[in-house]
Amino acid sequence: MTSSLGAPSLGSVPVLVGELTLLRPFTVDDADAMAEILRDPEVNRLTGSVRTSAEAEAAAPDLDRLREWYGSRSDQTDRLDLAVVDRETGTLVGEVVLNDWDPDNASCNFRILLGPDGRGRGLGTEATRLLLDHAFAAIGLHRVSLGVLAFNPRAQHVYARAGFVVEGVEREAHLFDGEWVDSVLMAVLDHEWAARR
Repeated sequence: MTSSLGAPSLGSVPVLVGELTLLRPFTVDDADAMAEILRDPEVNRLTGSVRTSAEAEAAAPDLDRLREWYGSRSDQTDRLDLAVVDRETGTLVGEVVLNDWDPDNASCNFRILLGPDGRGRGLGTEATRLLLDHAFAAIGLHRVSLGVLAFNPRAQHVYARAGFVVEGVEREAHLFDGEWVDSVLMAVLDHEWAARR
């Protein structure tokens, strides 16, 4: 896709609706909820945002920085950040992102993070599928890839169920609590996604 200025773009920011989740554009008003989610030690550990358990426990996001960040997400043309909302409660529970866009090769990186209120109920699985549907059907991507830390088997399982295939391992890519952790590389291609639909 191309923006009105002629520069490459991932297109307008969509609203994607599933049975369990609603994926919508972020607003500056989401900063408070995201700050709470980003204080969760499990979020910080599983996303590789911290190097120690103590850092994970002490994480305190800068609210002004988060307001600026989430308030500007809809203005980005080279990435797509969407809020994950639990449809049952209307609560913001996390985010899904397509980033590291390579327009020449029609590929992006995928990432997701869910706070405690969004885990263990299928919200992440549905949010992943909704964004992949959009990536392949609406944006026209050929490849979506990700890296997941080896100590996150729950995410690896969700990604595999969504169609991601393990392509390799970056050995000892992340240091956490003094231990080296592998990063598992996974990807799904447009024709693989179409075959699963």
